[in-house]
Order: sequence, then C-alpha cells, then structure tokens
Amino acid sequence: MTTTLAVANQKGGVAKTTSVASIGAALVEEGQSVLLVDLDPQACLTFSLGLDPEDLDLSVHHVLTKGIDAREVIVTTSDGPDLLPATIELARAEADLLTRTGREHVIRSMLEDLAEQGTVYDWVLLDCPPSLGVLTVAALTAADGVVVPLQCETLSHRGVGQLLDTVHDVRRFTNRSLTVWGVLPTMYDGRTTHARTVLETISETYDLDVIEPPIPKTIKFAEAPAAGRSILSTSRTSKGARAYREVAKNLVTRAGR
Repeated sequence: MTTTLAVANQKGGVAKTTSVASIGAALVEEGQSVLLVDLDPQACLTFSLGLDPEDLDLSVHHVLTKGIDAREVIVTTSDGPDLLPATIELARAEADLLTRTGREHVIRSMLEDLAEQGTVYDWVLLDCPPSLGVLTVAALTAADGVVVPLQCETLSHRGVGQLLDTVHDVRRFTNRSLTVWGVLPTMYDGRTTHARTVLETISETYDLDVIEPPIPKTIKFAEAPAAGRSILSTSRTSKGARAYREVAKNLVTRAGR
C-alpha cells in the first residue's frame, strides 16, 4: 500500500520544500521507494534536486492538464527518490483546471493510473504550492495525510487555521479519509524560550500532534540546493540531516511499515 502525504502550508519560507526533499531521501535510506511530486510553479523542489526546470520539455503540468503519461515525465534523482518535476508552466495549471470537471481529483487519478500501470511506491510526497488554490486542494484530495511544516516563530502559524479549514472542506467533500499527521517544526532554535513557547502554543491552539524531532536551524540547509542534493547527501552527519532521518523513521512507524 502506498502512503501519500501532502506537505502543505500556504505561508512561504517554512522549509516545506527542504522537508520534502530531505524526508524523501531519508525514506530511501530506510529502504522505501519514494515519489516526490513538485506542485509549486516556482519549481524549487525540482531545482534543489539537481534539475534545471528551464531544460525540461515535460513536467507535471503536462501530466495534469494534457494527459501525458506520468511515466514519461518521472526522473530518478541523485538522492534516490523519483521526482515528477515542475516548471513555470505549472502556473497555468490553476487556470486550466478551474473550468475542468473533477479538477479536485486530477492528482489522485494520476497516482491511480501509475498504480494500475504497475508503478507503485511505498511513499508519495506532494510538495504543495504556497497557496490554497486548485493544486493544493487536489493534493489534499489525493493524500492519506497532511504534514504541516511550521517555522517556530509567532507570525508563522497565523495561516494554520486557514489550512485546517481547507482540510475540513476537503474531508467533507472530496476525501473523507484525509487526516492531519501533524505539525513539523522547522528552523527550530531550542535555546530560545520564544521558539519553545511557539511550539507549545501550536499544539494547544490547534490540537495537532507535533512530529518529532523539531528540525534545527542550520546554515547547512542553505548549501544543499546549490549542490542539487538534499542535506542528507551534502552534510550527512549534520544535526539537520540527523533530525530528518528521525522524522522519516517516525513516519515509517506511523504508517505501520
């Protein structure tokens, strides 16, 4: 059985893409097969895993709006996970899909088609765009669970309520089995009372689980995308890499693998 997680937060700058790339690489280290899907028109995940979006002829945009077979678009990355890359063309997908019947189901249908063709993964991680538009709703409709990366600062959690409202609507109308797996604290500085307080407040305010351990703030994360690899490759023994490995193990345990 495939476990599909939407990694979502409409606020940018919360290490969402870093988390997708790093958790994906850590899951591969755990012996899992992984597909990463870049749903952000900025194509940050695609770039950070060593592909230049401008050099790609085909992307997830063509799969979702043109009916191209996803197997023709998927690439294997140096870190191990397969990737369904994005390009700037994905920005048009929102408009293209708005008038389409069943638009909420396009990602679920894509994944079902892959499975029917014999391409089955243990994990699919959906890197959602920093908005609550059509693509995010489609990702939530396709997902088993939602992981919410959250920077441990006061203002960063103001949008969590909006995201949870969207999750509630998706659960009501298009995906009854969707669950929120929890908040993933990022850029965490445990030395500050402020960061610890924000973490406690999130858990209490929204009654959400906290996915352990918090991801520490480190310059190593900024260096990894420039190398086209995740931090698990560029700085294997760093505290950030160790934290993402622990997160991946905890997710595997939760999925019952």
